[in-house]
Amino acid sequence: MAKDPRAYLLGWKQYFQLADTPGVFRQLDEWLRHRLRALQLKQWKRGTTVFRELRARGTPEHMARRVAANTRRWWRNSGMYLQLALPTSFFDRLGVPRLAS
Repeated sequence: MAKDPRAYLLGWKQYFQLADTPGVFRQLDEWLRHRLRALQLKQWKRGTTVFRELRARGTPEHMARRVAANTRRWWRNSGMYLQLALPTSFFDRLGVPRLAS
């Protein structure tokens, strides 16, 4: 999941490292993780799979049910409760580089 964009993001970060815009990089980081969460939710596809995966990651049952009930609303759900199940540290372990250092 994180292997493909890694080289691209590192190159992009290196190219723009002299820019003095930490807010822009922070917003890009947030958007990137939001997008990766949406893609993960889309990959799980069915509500039962979403519920099972969220519960396995420690999400409370009522939150997991709410996300699983709306499985086709990937972008909205990835901004709601997936931040608990897939925090930024999860993407750090996968090797997704941060643009804002």
